[in-house]
Amino acid sequence: MPPGKRRKARNKHSKPIVEEFLQWVEQSPFYGKSALATAAEYTLNRAEGLRAFLKDGRLEIDNNPAENAIRPNVIGRKNWLFSVSEAGAQANAVCLSLAETAKVHGIDFYSYLQKLFTELPNLNFQQDPDLLDKYLPWSKNIRLSCGRK
Repeated sequence: MPPGKRRKARNKHSKPIVEEFLQWVEQSPFYGKSALATAAEYTLNRAEGLRAFLKDGRLEIDNNPAENAIRPNVIGRKNWLFSVSEAGAQANAVCLSLAETAKVHGIDFYSYLQKLFTELPNLNFQQDPDLLDKYLPWSKNIRLSCGRK
């Protein structure tokens, strides 16, 4: 749906719900430092941000895609305590970055690693660094040979 149409639809359907919710929060008797009072204050302090998606049809209603992209980092945080060294943590970060990039480009990561470990040792990329370009997750060569099955 084009952004202009989306904005109109949101103003018709979502805006009344958002406004009713914010009015309810504003009028609700949440006092003190209870969890509900804290949540109500948090909501009211961010009311304009909550309304932003109503004003611009290009904006997403939520940030789920961004949260899903960083989820492996959050899940792995405790596991990475066992990296032992800074170099180990760096290796973990590189591997995770490569895995996420492969996923974004529709690459089967296991097939991709097999290809890298099989073919890269036989290349003389020290003399011709451009050879590595054919092995990046977004290259046509990799998408064709390691695409998701």
